[in-house]
Amino acid sequence: MSRSTLKTSAINAEIRKAQAAAAAPAAPAGKKATGKDKPAAAAPKGAGEIRIIGGAWKRTRLPVAQRPGLRPTPDRVRETLFNWLGQDLSGWRCLDAFAGTGALGFEAASRGAASVQLVESDAALVVQLHTLQQRLQATAMRVQRGDGVAALKQAAPASLDLVLLDPPFDSDFFTPALQAAAQAVAAGGFIYLEAPRAWTDEELAAWGLAVHRHLKAGAVHAHLLCRAAPL
Repeated sequence: MSRSTLKTSAINAEIRKAQAAAAAPAAPAGKKATGKDKPAAAAPKGAGEIRIIGGAWKRTRLPVAQRPGLRPTPDRVRETLFNWLGQDLSGWRCLDAFAGTGALGFEAASRGAASVQLVESDAALVVQLHTLQQRLQATAMRVQRGDGVAALKQAAPASLDLVLLDPPFDSDFFTPALQAAAQAVAAGGFIYLEAPRAWTDEELAAWGLAVHRHLKAGAVHAHLLCRAAPL
C-alpha cells in the first residue's frame, strides 16, 4: 500500500471519528455515559470522495459527507476555474463563503494562496474541514463556523483577491452574497459564482460586476466575475 493511500485512509478514519463525536449528545450531568447510550442522530455517512486537481496537494482526496444541500463543485468545473485564474495563486487573499467540503478553498491553498478563509455553517462539516486542515498542515487556511454573507460583510473593503461563492442552489443567498462580495473584492480581483442559472451583466451591473468567463456543466453554471469597466 502506498504512502498516499495510507495517508488518505488515516484522514478518512480521523474524520469519521470526529464526526461521530460531534453528532453524539453529551451525557446528562451526574450520569456517566454507558455502552447502552445511543446518539440521537447518526454521524454523516460518506457519500464519496473528490480530489484536489492541482498544486502542492494534487490528487489528495477529500471525503464528501451526506449532508442536506451539499453539492461539491465537480472536478471538471474546478479544473476550468483554476485554468481561468492561472495555476499560481501565490500571495492571493481568498474567502470561501460556503465552504462545504472545502474543495474550492483547498484548491486555492494548494496553489500557494497566502490566506484562505473557509466559512461553513454546518457543525459536522466544520469538524471535517478542521481535520483536513490539520492533516495537510495547511497553515494559510482558517476555518470558521458561521454565516458566509456575514463573513463577507465583515471583510475590509477591497481586501480580497478571490471570493468563492457556491451557496445551496435552493437558497436565497445569491443576491446578498454577491452584494457583499462586490464590496470585499479588490480591484483586479475575481468572484467565482456557482449557480443553477446564468447571471447576466445587466443583473450584475447593480453591484459594479460583470461576467469575465462562464461555463455550463450539467445543471451547474460557473461564472468568473470581475469589476465592470467604468463607463
